[in-house]
Amino acid sequence: MATPPIDVLIIGGGVAGLSMALEIADQRSVMLLRPGDQSLGASRWAQGGIAAVLSPQDDIEAHIQDTLVAGDGLCDPDAVRFTVENGPDAINWLLELGVPFTPDPDPDAGYPYHLTREGGHNTRRIIHADDATGRAVIDTLLERVKTHPGISLRDDLTAVELITDQDGACRGAYCLDTDNQLVELLAQDTVLATGGASGLFRHTTSPSPASGEGMAMAYAIGAELKNLEFQQFHPTCLYDPDGPPFLISEAVRGEGGLLLNVQGERFMPAIDERAELAPRDVVARAIDAEMQRTHSDHVLLDVRHLGQDAVLHHFPTIHAHCMSRGLDIAQQPIPVVPAAHYSCGGIATDHHGATAVPALYAIGEVAYTGLHGANRMASNSLLECLVYARSAAQHLREQPSQTSHAPIMAPRWGSEPVDQQRIRHWRDTMRNEMSAWVAIVRSDEGLAKADQALAQLEAEMNTILPTAAADAELLSYQHALRLARLTVASARARRESRGLHFNPDCPVHADPDPRPSVQHR
Repeated sequence: MATPPIDVLIIGGGVAGLSMALEIADQRSVMLLRPGDQSLGASRWAQGGIAAVLSPQDDIEAHIQDTLVAGDGLCDPDAVRFTVENGPDAINWLLELGVPFTPDPDPDAGYPYHLTREGGHNTRRIIHADDATGRAVIDTLLERVKTHPGISLRDDLTAVELITDQDGACRGAYCLDTDNQLVELLAQDTVLATGGASGLFRHTTSPSPASGEGMAMAYAIGAELKNLEFQQFHPTCLYDPDGPPFLISEAVRGEGGLLLNVQGERFMPAIDERAELAPRDVVARAIDAEMQRTHSDHVLLDVRHLGQDAVLHHFPTIHAHCMSRGLDIAQQPIPVVPAAHYSCGGIATDHHGATAVPALYAIGEVAYTGLHGANRMASNSLLECLVYARSAAQHLREQPSQTSHAPIMAPRWGSEPVDQQRIRHWRDTMRNEMSAWVAIVRSDEGLAKADQALAQLEAEMNTILPTAAADAELLSYQHALRLARLTVASARARRESRGLHFNPDCPVHADPDPRPSVQHR
């Protein structure tokens, strides 16, 4: 079933997608696809906040330098400067929309809203809404989107493939509705805001993370993917084998939380002079090593010394969730473990979110802008979402893509029903292999094993693809598996350890002029 042509199609309803919709809808009509389940997507689960130069004690150059240091030699300096310089305006925009950021009770603080500090930052520059910033931003943006006459929201469609024409331009997306019926959405411009690829791994910091579907769909029509090997593992996810994934914000360490091993001993000061405030790649590897050394399945994050009043004031959401799981964090240390959290690589774009494919844009975690390099610094992610969403919107307001009249390429799917249990088994196997061999520490032997196992999964999938009916779960898995194989290929090609990519078979910075890895058809 085809729909009337759409002006701007945005796929993804997190901070990036919602922000862009609001910024462009006064000039161009928008259809925005977002999950029907409010819990899906990473933005809502972001706790810590948004990094920006807001305090009179801070400055642009300091934020730039902290980001470059965290990125371990692979940041694009132009992208870093572009993002940081546009950060204050993005925060002011959110304030104008009414996001309820936490005020600072100190009238002499120099800025009316409380700023916290997180790993990699050398000063307080994280504006936040208690410890549930993502939810506060999403709720505010979504309320505005729902009442905007220029935006059509759809939560009953899942994009499964991008539409291209014979000239190679993107013309929209093929979607499946809740009955797995095909819906063709033709669009003048298409924007991917579909999130990252943490769902390739078994343990993640959000309940239903993306698995790189948007990246794989863009790759399939000619977009470049960069730096897929740099998958960030958040150091502190609540260790709760019987409960849902739950992130323990980096701000907990920023406010003085201490990491202890299961014997109650601090270990970070011996690893890095910044101790608990070292960048995430350093802290995650240290926790992983300490778990192996002590033969334990978690470490401890201790905030008891902060006092109950401070814990309740700064971390009400974390405290409430842990209490619901029988843990009073004001009285007991928090068991934590690293978990897949953020993809530093993705679809290569320019400062306007434009990809190598005409009329296709990418913003948010699905995109590679060059900001994060080999390791994302804490709270730069929501900043990137806002800055690039607003930049892409301005670009498309001023220079909309030319309408193409070339014939579009038709999809090729069969009619055989799909065994959902088999797909779930394949996906679980893929996640297990990725977690075993492509996680915090990789090795040449492990990456070879991962490549072999994923190739076998692909061979099994290919036995049913030619005749299988269009199915949302099957096509999601197909995209995820493709992205997993490309991630392994990128990791095997990087013959050095840098940032989030650590391989003891090549443990040092071997490349004096490191470049992003590139995957393209």
